[in-house]
Amino acid sequence: MPQHVAFVTIGQSPRSDVLPDIIAQTRTSLEVTERGALDGLDDPAIAALAPRSGEERLVSRLRDGREVLLGKPAIDRRLHAILAELDAGGFDLLVLLCTGQFTRFSLRTPFIEPQHTVDHFVQGLAYGADRIGILLPNAAQIDEFHGIPGVVTKAASASPYLPDPEAALQKAGAALADTDIIVMHCIGYSEAMRQVVKQASSRPVLLSRRLVAHAIDLLLS
Repeated sequence: MPQHVAFVTIGQSPRSDVLPDIIAQTRTSLEVTERGALDGLDDPAIAALAPRSGEERLVSRLRDGREVLLGKPAIDRRLHAILAELDAGGFDLLVLLCTGQFTRFSLRTPFIEPQHTVDHFVQGLAYGADRIGILLPNAAQIDEFHGIPGVVTKAASASPYLPDPEAALQKAGAALADTDIIVMHCIGYSEAMRQVVKQASSRPVLLSRRLVAHAIDLLLS
C-alpha cells in the first residue's frame, strides 16, 4: 500500500521542479499531497510578504517558475497554520520543502524538517572536516545563515531559480573549492546543479533534496 505523504513548500504548489526528483530517490510507494504557503495568493498579496527591515529572507518559487523573496516571520506563521491542518488529515508523514530555520512545530504526525535533517546528516558525513562550504540562494542569506553546530562554515550564493543558473553555480563552486565538503542548502537545487558545483569545486557535494529523500525512506520503508 502506498504511504500518504503531504509535502509543504514555502512557495506555491505543485513543486514540479522538486517532487519528481525526491520521489525518484525513494524506494517507498507514495501517495502525494502538495500544499504551498503562497497557494491562492495573487501577486500583490505575495508582494506584501516580502522581507521587512531586519527580517531574515527566504527564497522560493511560484507556480509559473518565478523566484520570490519572502520575509521569514510571515511564512513561519503560514506554515504553522498549514501544518496544523495537515496534522489532522491522517497522513503517514509530513515533509517541509525548505531548509530554512523556523520556530518549533508541535505535530502528532511524523514530520521531516529539512534544516535539522540536512544539518545532522552533514555533521555525520563531514566528521573531521576543517571547513564546510554552504551554498545558499541569495547573497543576503550568507550573513543570516544559522550555522551548523560543531563545524566551521564558508558560504557562497547562487539562485536555483535563475533562467540559466549555470554561470552563477560555477562561480559559487569555485569560491568554495577551498572547503572540505559542500552542502547545497536549499531544496531548489537539483542533481544537475550539483554536478555543476562538483565540477567547478572538485569537492564532494551534498544535495538537500537527496538527503530528504533518504530520510523519507528511513521513516517509511
